[in-house]
Amino acid sequence: MPYLTRMSQYIIAGGASGKERLALLGRILNGGTLDLLRRLEPGPVHRFLDLGCGGGSLSIAAAKTGYAQQVTGIDFDEKLIGLARKDAAEEGVPNVTFTQGDATSFDSTDTYDVAYARFLFSHMTDAGAVLRNLARAARPGGLVLLEDVDFAGHFCYPASAAFDRYVDWYERAARHNGQDPHVGRRLFELLGTAGLQEAGFDLLQPVFHKGAGKWMAVYTLEKIGPALLQQGLATEEEWQVTVDELKAFTADPRTIISMPRIFRAWARLR
Repeated sequence: MPYLTRMSQYIIAGGASGKERLALLGRILNGGTLDLLRRLEPGPVHRFLDLGCGGGSLSIAAAKTGYAQQVTGIDFDEKLIGLARKDAAEEGVPNVTFTQGDATSFDSTDTYDVAYARFLFSHMTDAGAVLRNLARAARPGGLVLLEDVDFAGHFCYPASAAFDRYVDWYERAARHNGQDPHVGRRLFELLGTAGLQEAGFDLLQPVFHKGAGKWMAVYTLEKIGPALLQQGLATEEEWQVTVDELKAFTADPRTIISMPRIFRAWARLR
């Protein structure tokens, strides 16, 4: 079962075609995530949960670097789970297990030293319920760490009409499905309402003037195309024109493009 009620509710196309985008996200973010984990919960930890693991890059990194002795990655996307298993086997990482699962009905109690989720809650219609599932999986005193976007913080310079359309379309598509594209700013509050303690947070804003990271907005716009067409937010022609304009803007060495603002929030199970 997918962790969303219907796979179509996930507005960014996944599967094999989406894995390249997820791998790039991992290359940008995994080092910083592991640094934060080591500061908050010095390793090696015994059991590590990555709920909504996508292509599994953080799960594999946590296992391969020795931060965690045993890692469990769970995601709704069966194709991504299969590719993650393949990557782990090719990299010789035996201490990671990937399982297809449903975050809205995930049920594990007092199991993990660290329970983690990246970019999961912005695709949930009931973030509080999923957080309770995640927190329940942590052992008493265990760490819960969340990373998620505040899409309103996404920016470019100079101004670009194509970039503005992309941000507007993304936010409208998410809200159409009852999701919150600004959930990052709510993570600290959500941890408190879930009964966790010792909460804290910080903020990341990767910004690029060149390199693969600068193309993340283009990759995301390409992957939300099916959702935009399905929801009637754009015609195929409007979407394709915007993709082309955003590609040209991105290729200009004088422009800069950020990723969405990313909140990282953490707390411990009582």
